[in-house]
Parts: sequence; C-alpha cells; structure tokens
Amino acid sequence: QPEFRARVIRAYERRCAVCSLNHPELLDASHIIDDVLPDGGPVVTNGLSLCKIHHAAYDQNFLGISPDRVVYINRDLLEEKDGPMLKHGLQEMHGRDIRVPRSRAERPDPDRLDVRFQRFLSA
Repeated sequence: QPEFRARVIRAYERRCAVCSLNHPELLDASHIIDDVLPDGGPVVTNGLSLCKIHHAAYDQNFLGISPDRVVYINRDLLEEKDGPMLKHGLQEMHGRDIRVPRSRAERPDPDRLDVRFQRFLSA
C-alpha cells in the first residue's frame, strides 16, 4: 500500500507520531484498524506514522494510543528492567501525547483509536 504510506507519512510531516523521529526511511504507515476489517480502509484518518520500533510495539499491543491521543505502554514493559532501547524507546513514551497532522481532516479518528485502544487494554 505505497499510496497509503505516502499520504500518512506526508500528513505527519515525515515524523513518528510517538517519538518524532524524522527519518522517513525508518517510518511506516500503521493502520489503526486492520485493513482487512470493515473500518480498516486505507485513509489517513485510519493511519499513524510510526517508526519501526513503535509500529512493532503497537502491532503487538505493547504500546497503545487512547482516543484522546495519549501513549500508553503495557504495564509489564513499564516494570521491566532492560537496556536503553526499552527505557528511552518505550518506557519514556508512556503518558506522552502523540503528534498529529496539522490538518484536522487528517488527524486520527478517535472512534477508531478507541476500538484499537480497547484491544490494547484487554491484551
């Protein structure tokens, strides 16, 4: 889905919504709702620009984003002691607001975020 990726990465000004990494070659367009589901269309409001680590964490429900656009990290990961990637890359993101597109029309759909966040909470 190169067109979806291009639109999402552009909307987020070539930055990760979680950590603001500014290297588009390390960014993915993550679906909020999986593209195989009815509300999972390839539209910018169903996408997040995420770096590789945050995309993988989001897909595995280690990282969740609430409908009010706040990052949550899985409790087990918050309590885990490991190296700097865990500490700085994930644990320190807990409680941060995500960066969103300037255009209100391209911002993540709160209803979709809520559906996905409920999945994170139940994981």
